Amino acid sequence: QVQLVESGGGLVQAGRSLRLSCIVSGGIFSTYAMGWYRQAPGKQRELVANIISGSLIKYADSVKGRFTISRDNAKNTVYLQMNSLKPEDTAVYYCNAVRASIQYWGQGTQVTVSS
Repeated sequence: QVQLVESGGGLVQAGRSLRLSCIVSGGIFSTYAMGWYRQAPGKQRELVANIISGSLIKYADSVKGRFTISRDNAKNTVYLQMNSLKPEDTAVYYCNAVRASIQYWGQGTQVTVSS
């Protein structure tokens, strides 16, 4: 059974940084495409960034230049470094793993950015 556990969320002031982590258990981590999604109140869940390998990375336009996704296959962990945070980044952030068209989700971690 594949499990994803996020950590690192919290309350920060605008302009500050946070790093989210997601550790994956129960599968072969290196075979998964990993991603971060977010869902703000009243809005649909949206892709923030995903990473298949070091050279295959995609970002939402709203976070380009501010957020960085990375993965450590030795630690079964994917990270999201979030810099220059804005109030509009406030959302629940979810970790996502995909392999063979099967998706797995974490429970989410709240990120709140105050102005």
